[in-house]
Amino acid sequence: MTRLIECVANFSEGRDRARVDRIAAAVASVPGAEVLDIHIDADHHRSVITFAGEPDPVAEAAVAAVGCAAELIDLRAHRGVHPRIGAADVVPFVPVEGVTLEECAAIAHRVGERIWHRHGIPVYFYEAAARVPERQRLEQVRHGGFEGLLEAAVTDSSRAPDVGGPALHPTAGAVVVGARKFLIAYNINLATGDLAVARAVAAAVRESSGGLKCVKAMGVLLASRNRAQVTMNLTDFEVTPVHRVFEAVREEAARRGVSIEGSEIIGLVPRRVLEMTAEYYLKVENFTPGVVLENRLAERPRGGAGA
Repeated sequence: MTRLIECVANFSEGRDRARVDRIAAAVASVPGAEVLDIHIDADHHRSVITFAGEPDPVAEAAVAAVGCAAELIDLRAHRGVHPRIGAADVVPFVPVEGVTLEECAAIAHRVGERIWHRHGIPVYFYEAAARVPERQRLEQVRHGGFEGLLEAAVTDSSRAPDVGGPALHPTAGAVVVGARKFLIAYNINLATGDLAVARAVAAAVRESSGGLKCVKAMGVLLASRNRAQVTMNLTDFEVTPVHRVFEAVREEAARRGVSIEGSEIIGLVPRRVLEMTAEYYLKVENFTPGVVLENRLAERPRGGAGA
């Protein structure tokens, strides 16, 4: 039986491509771990490396990547618009095929122990791997950022790491390791440099403020482009699809006299996400996944006479 998991690791480096490539090379050096995508953002000062494979090599590749990031990144000199507590900031494992979410949580726990024992970097567990309910939400773990957690991890027992510490690594901070379902990282850029507008729109659409279910959002400023951005995580695209989020942001921005300039997907998304969006905007009355050529080809019987 095929067993596949994905790791969507986030690192606090988005301005030095050579460093990001070295971290990706650490992943690729583990046989059986395949790098699928690298996304770099200078304003967020953050990169996302997506890799996949069978559980054991992916787990080992994650540990190697964390160690490499710790050698290359000094959080004391890091400044970006995205919250972070670690050089390797977030390392989530996602079940793809033949693996359950519970198994991914167990993988996260093993990886966390290895990170501490090999690299001396404390670890927090989140989402399905959380050991206490208060740490299920990533934003709760990362509250205060690296600078705030340096003191809080030592002085407040409720903020101490799950593994290692309690003091953070002086330059690499801590790593948040977890297991979760598929998540879409989706950003919408507004045609304005007014950060207040992006923050207001984010507050209107995120679930925690009474907005859309399964949507996390915050407003940031992309200084290099002088554009305000609503940066989001969509934790269940079947509950709240991408097109619904796009329309909600467009409506909220329009109420404030601002239009959407563009949007971006960070990392990879399932084909179904784009199918749902096409179905919505094109109003194709007879749309099914079967009208997509690649889907139909994938359904063909393989092998047999004359194959």
